[in-house]
Amino acid sequence: MSKISTTQEHTIIIGGGPCGLAAAIELQRAGIVPLVIEKRNIVHSISQYPTYMHFFSSPELLEIGDIPFTTASEKPSRLEALHYYRTAAQRHQLRIQPYVAVTAIHRVDGGFMLDAQDRFGDPLTYHCQHVVIATGYFDHPNILNIPGEELDKVSHFFRESHPYVGMEVAIIGGSNSAIDAALELERVGARVTVIYRGEHYSSSIKPWVRPNFESKVAKGSIAMRFRSKVTEIRPRDITVESPEGTETIPNDFVLALTGFHPDRGFLTASGVTMEEEGYPTFNEQTMETNVPGIYLAGVVASRHEANEIFIETGRFHGRKIAAHMLELKK
Repeated sequence: MSKISTTQEHTIIIGGGPCGLAAAIELQRAGIVPLVIEKRNIVHSISQYPTYMHFFSSPELLEIGDIPFTTASEKPSRLEALHYYRTAAQRHQLRIQPYVAVTAIHRVDGGFMLDAQDRFGDPLTYHCQHVVIATGYFDHPNILNIPGEELDKVSHFFRESHPYVGMEVAIIGGSNSAIDAALELERVGARVTVIYRGEHYSSSIKPWVRPNFESKVAKGSIAMRFRSKVTEIRPRDITVESPEGTETIPNDFVLALTGFHPDRGFLTASGVTMEEEGYPTFNEQTMETNVPGIYLAGVVASRHEANEIFIETGRFHGRKIAAHMLELKK
């Protein structure tokens, strides 16, 4: 990759996830050739999913650019998704600048100036008329803010079960990621305790997974603690509080699978205002924010929960953006 000092673009898309790629394809179809800037590589978040994960959505709901997504089973795997989105970007010959992090957006005459930095730490500058912010949320886990959360034994991500064979593992959370991790860990011989603040199982748990999990809990293979929370993490144990009282549980590792949130700070620093409820100001018909020329695509446009916008809905944001940019040209 040749080193860039300053470049002029019509539109820059910040974020190379599925929704960012979908937006780039829609803009190209409208005659606008954008540059996608991604601080790692394309669909990085999917690459960080658990190794053997399968999506909740069926493949046709994840398609972009009218490229069929064929899979070996009913639900796509992580590996199949990586191959699919990589292929989609290549077939549409998208212009992608990987391993460049945009650090700031400034309004200037004629558009915007973007400050960025490549993976070697060298500064880069981009000028453009329009910016589409399509950053995800996987880099921003929901922090527990409890003593011991900084210990090496604590992770907000689960990749695979092998490192936890024979270990005492506490999983904090009750969503699909927590349930899937618990089942995978139990299969390799980890002793798993799931600690969840809810009174009952989450309604979002995949219906074909829940019966298996409930069976494991009933048999005592997995310990399930409802209405509970971890209040302190120590090297050899954790403290759990529930209506029944306070308990110390032996522990080797903690997986805090409590979800993620978009980076609102980057938006506000770019001039995008936040509504009282905490979500960014934008027009649902055009995806343009209160800053003319700055658009949102994907999960960054979620109003309350990051899960409110999935790939299957966020992939269409690019159509609205492209239509609005064409309207501006008239």
